[in-house]
Amino acid sequence: MRCEPLLNAGLNLSSRIRSVILKRKVTARRVLKRKNSAHRWNRELKTHKPSQSQFRLLGFFPLAFFMAQAIHYWQINQLGHMLWMCNIGNLLLALGLFLEQALLVRVAVMWMPPGLLVWFAYVVPTWGMLLTGRFSYTELFGVVSSTLAHVGGFTVGMMALRKIKMDSKAWMYAFLWYFIVQLASRLLTPASMNVNLSHNIQAGWERTFSAYWKFWLVLTILVGISSWILGLLLRLLWPTTGPAVEDVPTASV
Repeated sequence: MRCEPLLNAGLNLSSRIRSVILKRKVTARRVLKRKNSAHRWNRELKTHKPSQSQFRLLGFFPLAFFMAQAIHYWQINQLGHMLWMCNIGNLLLALGLFLEQALLVRVAVMWMPPGLLVWFAYVVPTWGMLLTGRFSYTELFGVVSSTLAHVGGFTVGMMALRKIKMDSKAWMYAFLWYFIVQLASRLLTPASMNVNLSHNIQAGWERTFSAYWKFWLVLTILVGISSWILGLLLRLLWPTTGPAVEDVPTASV
């Protein structure tokens, strides 16, 4: 009679031990299953990443967008407009992808969001002829080429930036690029085009600014601040995990 409680206690203890071991086995199997699933998912993602050569081929898209704009402006005898930041930016993006230079890609991409906004605000509203149906082949080609240059260039740029990431110094180079292109616009394009606002005050702001240098100074300050903010936002989205790399990294295949 005295051995019966001890026997029952032993059986209960043995049952509890088996239950704990069983629970641990089940938990271990679940963890292993999750790890295998995650590994398989990561492997599937890697197989869909573009190779280095495929990534380089993306450069043909912005190059085609740039050439389409060049053809349009050649048709209407206004090639000076090719120096607008959004147009020349496609050429810079193409060069960055072909030469595998991350710095060129970052600079080009940083100018695409503001270019897209300005395009929507000032260019798209002038396409009223699409609603009336009264447009020429040249005008229609201009609409298509302009859309490709801005929307297409922005899309390719974001795809490229997701791969190479954004560093903390790109905004300074983008700001420097602004000075270079604006100087080239002032020297190489007629004042009537006012490419990149390099000659005259933007229409509608004449009463606010009494002289062009005042307008240019305010514009330059705003460009610098906007470049820093945009660089910060893009770096929050796609930060570099290590030291800034100047070459486009090789993708895993």
